[in-house]
Amino acid sequence: MPVDPYAALRPASPIRFLYGINPLAKLLAPLPAMALLVFVRDITTPLVFVALTYLVLLVGVSFTRRLAALLLLVPVAAVVMGLGFAIWTDSSGVNQSIVLWQIGGWTMYGGAMLVGLATGARVAAIVSLALIVGLSTTGPDLVRASVQQLRVPYRIGYTALAAFRFVPRFGYELDVIRQAHRVRGSHGGRGPVAAVRRWVGYIVPLLAGAIRHAERVALAMDARAFGAHPDRTERHLVPFRTRDVVFIVVFLAVSTVVFAATFPWVLA
Repeated sequence: MPVDPYAALRPASPIRFLYGINPLAKLLAPLPAMALLVFVRDITTPLVFVALTYLVLLVGVSFTRRLAALLLLVPVAAVVMGLGFAIWTDSSGVNQSIVLWQIGGWTMYGGAMLVGLATGARVAAIVSLALIVGLSTTGPDLVRASVQQLRVPYRIGYTALAAFRFVPRFGYELDVIRQAHRVRGSHGGRGPVAAVRRWVGYIVPLLAGAIRHAERVALAMDARAFGAHPDRTERHLVPFRTRDVVFIVVFLAVSTVVFAATFPWVLA
């Protein structure tokens, strides 16, 4: 079975405090910092937010292979993007006092490299802040919080949740179809042409399975009188408590201190 991103989280230690925070609090707390990071131009501010986010994640969520992979992937991707942005940067608008390397008539200046790495660090900081809610929240809890606190109509929230749950279902059915083709010897050989033929053979049974699954979901929702009333009784409540307010206030305060200390709106 493929990993269901909307499955319930496993029980974690009470020290992992992010699992007990309301999803909306984890979404709203880093949102101002993410918006302001779009407009910064230095490299210090994004790096500070990356370090701050890593500290929150290492303390607030369970340490798993996926977390370790993401913590390693974000800085690597930032460096790769930084090099790409440095190559694309117009050299006429940067500091040309430092020459890193020169290939023919093209020169990589230190100013262009600094601009590229700052851009990559900015993207890494925004992605890292988004991981706070992404690694500690499930889809159902986010929908429940949106319905209960933001008054989003449950017809919209739970319909979107049902649609998103189609993704792991499609992965499971595709795996079953592949195994059935292998058992019957319908692999079609090797090479790009054979691969295209195999994928074409997957389309019809996959669409048929999707239609059957959609019909079952629609019948199940109708049987439960989904949409018949303006509101519905929630079995699982996601309350907005004092700890959520404290988390938002502390995170906003720390973000304000970082921006005030670095003041990144002046080019270094």
